[in-house]
Amino acid sequence: MGALDAVARRVAEGATVEFRPSGASMVPLIRSRQAVVVAPVEPALLAVGDIVLARVAGTVYLHLVSAVEPARRRVQISNNRGRVNGWTGHERVYGICLSVDGAPRAGAAAKVRRPL
Repeated sequence: MGALDAVARRVAEGATVEFRPSGASMVPLIRSRQAVVVAPVEPALLAVGDIVLARVAGTVYLHLVSAVEPARRRVQISNNRGRVNGWTGHERVYGICLSVDGAPRAGAAAKVRRPL
């Protein structure tokens, strides 16, 4: 189990989580070790360009939504370097990135899943 698995579990349970992911696949949107805040998301509201925490083929990524298929309730996840990770169902999209190093992501707050 990777570090993002634990974050995904917390977000899926309803927590808003701040953490510092590592890696270069999302540069320049997210640089390695920058603080990000991720909150539970309402997947039906997602659009291309949103940064989400999602499980694709068994691996959790903090990557971009690169395509949406509302009728099939799924989104395509890709990094910021052109690599497509694959399609995943709404039930495996756990959260949306609200901010990177304190800078809000435009429109993300309106897509946060509200508690019942």
